[in-house]
Amino acid sequence: MQTIDKTEQEIIDEFSIYDDWMDKYAVIIEQGNALAPLDEQYKTPSNIIEGCQSRVWLQSDYRDGRLWFQAESDAIIVKGLLALVLRVFNGRTPDEIIGSELRFLKEIGLTEHLSPTRSNGLLSVIKQIRFYAIAYKAKAEQQQQG
Repeated sequence: MQTIDKTEQEIIDEFSIYDDWMDKYAVIIEQGNALAPLDEQYKTPSNIIEGCQSRVWLQSDYRDGRLWFQAESDAIIVKGLLALVLRVFNGRTPDEIIGSELRFLKEIGLTEHLSPTRSNGLLSVIKQIRFYAIAYKAKAEQQQQG
């Protein structure tokens, strides 16, 4: 599996061919449409991300020292943003997630083109992913000591 940096660079390269933000939004929507739907059993209040204007669910699993995420939103642009973030974070170790900077968000222009509420929502999702990484890391360290 390639590094987070390489995955981010892939995304930056994919978006760099577009100058117009309408084209970039189309790519984001396309990514969202390709995101697998979240199983209904995971659409629970405990999986809802607070701070998002639209409804966003985030499910995490920890297998073989790596984190796997599934997510869904009822907003098409948000679903595309989730697809991009999951592409970067899925299958990573907690340390990789904790140490990542997510430079692709700024480099493709998302930080300046998203509305404040969407930006806050996206940051809430990333914060939750980092929280899961920290929690799973702590749990794994406890199991090693115990």
